Amino acid sequence: MTDPIKVVIVDDHPMVAEGIESILESYDDIHVLAALTNGRAIIDRVCALAPDVILMDLNMPGIGGLTATEMILERRPGTRILILSMHDSPEYITSALSHGAQGYILKDVPTDEIRTAIDAVMRGQQYLCTGAQGSLSPEGAGREALTGREQTVLLQLAQGKSNKQVALALDISVRTVETHRKNIKRKLGISSTAGLTRYAMEHGVLQGTGVGL
Repeated sequence: MTDPIKVVIVDDHPMVAEGIESILESYDDIHVLAALTNGRAIIDRVCALAPDVILMDLNMPGIGGLTATEMILERRPGTRILILSMHDSPEYITSALSHGAQGYILKDVPTDEIRTAIDAVMRGQQYLCTGAQGSLSPEGAGREALTGREQTVLLQLAQGKSNKQVALALDISVRTVETHRKNIKRKLGISSTAGLTRYAMEHGVLQGTGVGL
């Protein structure tokens, strides 16, 4: 008999977490190790819990799902992470995948699809639920991820800094900032500075900076 699949649920809405837990516990070959409410909790406990799969909410207070995904994979690279979200826009999905998630599930999927997703990532496959697949165009699927430097520039821009202020803060030229800005907009498919700020807020880029926008 094979060992059960060890799962951790991370969602700041108790009713959502409890609902998923009850669904998964109905399977003999799945064991829910814990249901946690924020990114920091799973980062701190991921090595001790040693889950096979983490079902991770995208938007949580404190450390969001994307930042938590990156930090978890630094600690336990073999962990499979499935993002749980209400958002089906290509922007969210490509960002989740670029941060290392192996799958993306909308919260309103049929219960058996969660099981299907877990089985897929356990086989080493990427899984996108039906709704996510429909919104992710071929162009979006191939979208480039932001480099570390571009993420740093995005943070500065999202704080409302001008190109000149960003250049001073990062000790680079204004021209270099402009190039980064252009590449960030192209990669994310966002045309306005307001759009960049909204993206940064929704994806946790501004979390922990003390910036209120």
